[in-house]
Amino acid sequence: MTGLMPYLSFPGNAGEALEFYQDVFGGQLSLFTYEQFQRTDGPPDMIAHGELAGPVRLCGSDAGPDDDAVHMLGMSFALLGTAEPQILTEWFDQLAEDGTVIDPLQKRPWGAHDGQVRDRYGVRWLIGYER
Repeated sequence: MTGLMPYLSFPGNAGEALEFYQDVFGGQLSLFTYEQFQRTDGPPDMIAHGELAGPVRLCGSDAGPDDDAVHMLGMSFALLGTAEPQILTEWFDQLAEDGTVIDPLQKRPWGAHDGQVRDRYGVRWLIGYER
C-alpha cells in the first residue's frame, strides 16, 4: 500500500475527466469499460475502472445507476509541496481552466504560497509550496 488514493465516481464522464487529469498531471492512464469488466448494469462503453499512475495518483469510474457522483463539500485534495513550485503553479492554472478559482495561488503572510481551485468536474484542490 502506497497511501491514500482518491477514487472518484463521475456522472457518465469518467473517461473524459481522467484524460483531463492525465493532461494536467502526466502519468500513465488505464481505462476499462463496463463491457471489459463484464458488467451489465450500465452501457458497455461506460468506464468501470480507470487509474492514473504518476506524480498524482487517482482512480475513477462512471457512477452506477444507484451511486452518487462527485460532489465535494467540506474537503479538498491537497497537493502541498508535492512538486516544484513551477509545476504546482502550472497544475493550478490548468485545473482552473473551465473551473473556478476559489482563492488565487498567492504568497501568504507566513511565507508559503497556496491557493484553492474547483476544477471543471467539481473536484476541489488545495495547491501550495514553500520556497
